Amino acid sequence: MNPTFRACIWMTGAIVSFSAMAVAGRAVSLDLDTFEIMMYRSLIGLVIVLAIAGATGHLSQISRNKLGLHLVRNLFHFAGQNLWFYALTVIPLAQVFALEFTSPIWVLLLSPLILQERLTTTRILAALIGFVGILVVTRPSPETLNIGQVTAALAAIGFAGSAVFTRLLTRTENITSILFWLTLSQAVFGFICAGLDGQIALPDLNTWPWVALIAVCGLMAHFCLTSALSLAPAAIVVPVDFTRLPIIALVGVALYAEPVDPMVILGAILIFGANYWNIWKETQSASVTKT
Repeated sequence: MNPTFRACIWMTGAIVSFSAMAVAGRAVSLDLDTFEIMMYRSLIGLVIVLAIAGATGHLSQISRNKLGLHLVRNLFHFAGQNLWFYALTVIPLAQVFALEFTSPIWVLLLSPLILQERLTTTRILAALIGFVGILVVTRPSPETLNIGQVTAALAAIGFAGSAVFTRLLTRTENITSILFWLTLSQAVFGFICAGLDGQIALPDLNTWPWVALIAVCGLMAHFCLTSALSLAPAAIVVPVDFTRLPIIALVGVALYAEPVDPMVILGAILIFGANYWNIWKETQSASVTKT
């Protein structure tokens, strides 16, 4: 099977996981702040990673060779994830995801500098078309700009940095090691930030299932994303996530009665079209190279 196509399959799992996290994140936002969510999520995730690694005999794969790179990657992710969780509580889900999808633009800018990946005309055009779709969805202006939009846009930069450095880590590190250092560092970062005010809230019985769902979906999302990034360049893998937009728009309608603007549908079509074209071109190029 073509590596690019396999990467897209893995990204489907990431899309489902990220969408479920959005619903769960909104559900717990009244009881926990974003730092507490990250702390509990990461502690549960750490236990799951260690349990699975121990059961499968992969504990020995956890390496300390790239701790500096892990730290940089996880700082980007921690910042992006906290901003994302906050944005979920103040603006519609579709708008959060649309602004988050500026991330591929940052990936395109960072990949040649950090990963030495080739910046092709197809990738540039696909990213630009996708970005036009995002502008159609959000239609930002000085009158409508708010803190939710700003935090969602900043989250995109954090996720882009995380994706690029994950791609770099996959060149030498295995998924078990990446997920271990992710959950451990996020738990430490979350504990420090959550405890700055001297108070850390404890989830109640109704909140724990949502926190557990966030933890499981977070691990699944990162496992799928890391697997995808190990098969294809970051500039290809990350734009596939654009398809989350129409999915989360439907979730917003079904669960929160959030209206769907026709412009959101138009923007989603542009975004999906850009992704499909980019994947098709990359697949065709790979086939030509093999023959």
